[in-house]
Amino acid sequence: MGKEVRNMIYLDNAATTKTAPEVVEAMLPYFTECYGNPSTVYGLGSEAKKAVNQARRTIADAIGAKQEEIYFTAGGSEADNWALKAAAEAYSAKGKHIITTKIEHHAVLHTCQYLEKQGFEVTYLDVDGDGLVDIEALKAAIRPDTILISIMYANNEIGTIEPIAQIGAIAKEKGILFHTDAVQAFGQVPLNVDELNVDMLSASAHKLNGPKGIGMLYIRTGVKIRSFVHGGAQERSRRAGTENVPGIVGFGAAVKRAVAGLDEKIRKETILRDYLIERIEKEIPYCRLNGHRTKRLPGNVNFAFQFIEGESMLIMLDMKGICASSGSACTSGSLDPSHVLLAIGLKHEIAHGSLRLTLNEENTKEEMDFVVDELKKIVQRLREMSPLYEDFVRKQG
Repeated sequence: MGKEVRNMIYLDNAATTKTAPEVVEAMLPYFTECYGNPSTVYGLGSEAKKAVNQARRTIADAIGAKQEEIYFTAGGSEADNWALKAAAEAYSAKGKHIITTKIEHHAVLHTCQYLEKQGFEVTYLDVDGDGLVDIEALKAAIRPDTILISIMYANNEIGTIEPIAQIGAIAKEKGILFHTDAVQAFGQVPLNVDELNVDMLSASAHKLNGPKGIGMLYIRTGVKIRSFVHGGAQERSRRAGTENVPGIVGFGAAVKRAVAGLDEKIRKETILRDYLIERIEKEIPYCRLNGHRTKRLPGNVNFAFQFIEGESMLIMLDMKGICASSGSACTSGSLDPSHVLLAIGLKHEIAHGSLRLTLNEENTKEEMDFVVDELKKIVQRLREMSPLYEDFVRKQG
């Protein structure tokens, strides 16, 4: 097992990232030495509170927010739930219409479905073949009773980056609350809440080399958002529960690390991403790049391969020590094709043959070469076993 892990090529960074050594180091004292409850008045608690506030400041600075606008959560899914449910409840007297897209993460889509059962109306916008929202369609969907727009910054499967600043400007002009799920983007690309015109923004530490189980929701000052967890005065009485101090400290350390190395990370990942895309397109026939070619996250590569089934491809890649995925980690147990790939117009059978490779700054060109060399063999082998491919070849001949 140890040997396999050492030789492993990890290309599933959109699912989770390795916690950076300096992040773990920053967290350790808050498990064993500074273990006080931040709500207590004595020195041990004060030390913990100081560490929480320092992390809050670091995260706020990273997105151009005020310290008091950052609220810690248990992760991105909770932050999305809080933004949508609490905003819907707080603004329901003004209207009951919400706008989102068909390619959102399930943390947003399933929350919207829940709100529909509570009497809210939701418009799910279509996207084009690259996964981009049509600005004119968005404008046309806005109604006098629209209270909230929630559109992700970048898609977790296909990596497409949406025109968030433009959407935010429209929402601002119309006086509509605007939330963006930035879980995949925070720590990967520069973000500024004022430039983006967002009222709420969700993020999660484990996507940027921080620990799992800690996230945040940015809530702009003046936005009427109800408490999400009741029972205590933590997070300015908006989310009860003793703070996850080691997690919060780790989140702050991960953000500090991400901000300091962001330009170099983007440069390295973009070069490797484009190299990987180029080799796959040149050397593997009957494949399709999913997502926008340039308006995409630096580390995201997503392909659909005709005539094969994605799960078999993942198992065979794993046998070669390559960790990849076919879509969102949250739906990996599902046999249904990705809702994102169907929304960009792929047929069911092609969507089933999808592969997502998501990079980090530690990946190398040699690794990319190994991955493509193995992938070529795997795709060929699976196609040789496919009656659909056999039939296709026969017709071509």
